[in-house]
Amino acid sequence: MAPSRIDDPLPSFSQASISEQRYSGPPRNIANIDAITFDKSLQPKNYEIRGTHPESRILFTDVQILDSTGRDPYAGDVLIEGERITRVGVVPGVEELKKDPKVRVFHGRGRTLMSGLGDAHTHFTWNGGDMNRLGELGVEEHVLLTARSAQCYIDSGYTMCYGAASAKERLDVVIRDAINAGDIPGPRYLANGQEMARRDGDLVPGITAYADGPDEMRQVIRHHVNIGVDQVKLSMSGEEITEIRAAQDCYFSDEETAACVEEAHSLGRRLCAHARARDSIKMCVRHGVDVIYHASYIDDEGMDMLEAKKTKHVVAPGLNWLIGTLHDAAAFGYPNEKAQEVGYQKELDAAIRGLREMHRRGITILPGGDYGFAWTPHGTYARDLAHFVNLLGFTPMEAIIAATAGVAKLFMREQELGRIQEGFYGDCILVDGNPLEDISILQDHEKLNVILINGRVHKAGRKEYVAPPVAGQDHNAHPIVPDFPEMKKEMQKNY
Repeated sequence: MAPSRIDDPLPSFSQASISEQRYSGPPRNIANIDAITFDKSLQPKNYEIRGTHPESRILFTDVQILDSTGRDPYAGDVLIEGERITRVGVVPGVEELKKDPKVRVFHGRGRTLMSGLGDAHTHFTWNGGDMNRLGELGVEEHVLLTARSAQCYIDSGYTMCYGAASAKERLDVVIRDAINAGDIPGPRYLANGQEMARRDGDLVPGITAYADGPDEMRQVIRHHVNIGVDQVKLSMSGEEITEIRAAQDCYFSDEETAACVEEAHSLGRRLCAHARARDSIKMCVRHGVDVIYHASYIDDEGMDMLEAKKTKHVVAPGLNWLIGTLHDAAAFGYPNEKAQEVGYQKELDAAIRGLREMHRRGITILPGGDYGFAWTPHGTYARDLAHFVNLLGFTPMEAIIAATAGVAKLFMREQELGRIQEGFYGDCILVDGNPLEDISILQDHEKLNVILINGRVHKAGRKEYVAPPVAGQDHNAHPIVPDFPEMKKEMQKNY
């Protein structure tokens, strides 16, 4: 299929989206996320992570609870028993629990306890280097690399990841199963296979599953389902860095897109798509591709179509790839001038306009941004949340809700993931600071003091185990720091 490059005038929503004033009210995206209704037949397998002892009890005391419901953080305690949160706010018998040697106690001292984060566009198998040579990497080394990436996500406070493509067809599946078996550390994961592209529309040849026409595409989707993937990726548009396939090019036809959706949905699998181009976005909406990646060049018609079906789609823009390519790639031999020349600044400007308008119209946007390239390295995932706040007009609370409750909705497990509430899984992070005051704090791994997944401690710094006592702690039980009921004035000096 011959691509057609377009150079349309700015869509009519552009000026309004750019001039939107900073919003400071209650989070606007909760209702939009709640309204998402993927068909029940597309429910992924209900994976569980092994390894949490059913009698385990973990108590967080004196924390600021950021529960991802939209409520302002509030002071309280949280009890996790086995895999799940059982008490939030007021914990009955908390003083006795503190004394019980079988209870693991974390003294919050006013720090923020929040849900683990989620990424809607994850590539465990990307190597942070030359993508064109990734297909040449031996499978043994690639397994180790993929396992390392999975650990990096959980080390970064991410407990939910939605796979966006695997460089080798079974790598995502194998790592997902190893995480669920408790054999390696990592987040809850929904696995993908190799992204599917037409032979005249591939982006990275060595990591692509090829198919031309509806019949061959159906066959490739069936193959992916047979090897155990949870969703299938379509590569529908180009990418400027290739210099032969522009982001405004669309390589799929309506007939092919419809066939892919019909085949995947009939087999109980959702579709996600690399869709930067105007026409590829419209095809996704017209035929029911569930997760739209990028959506940079959406126009007025496409925006109206997406708004009309906003309960059936989520958008994960991957903004950090555009920003990194423009501003961070020079260190790796791709200067800003080159990025500008091929069109990345143009695309970033278009993407920001469109995404701000989507947010205004109540279309669900989730973070997740093609991390794992050289200039979007693993471990920097929370940059997406800052981009949502600084560029798209999200409040910090909205960005956090998108990354927690929003990704839980993408998992179709919003009733038990993504919030600090009773009955939910014990997937949480204790943050040394307030991310609502400074969203960038979530990028600082040193500030992620405790990380739990499935009610099990993945990370806890030494100070959590041997925290020095403070004056008056434990009813003045520490003789080396006795309580001072009042300060004698004669002891005070005036300077």
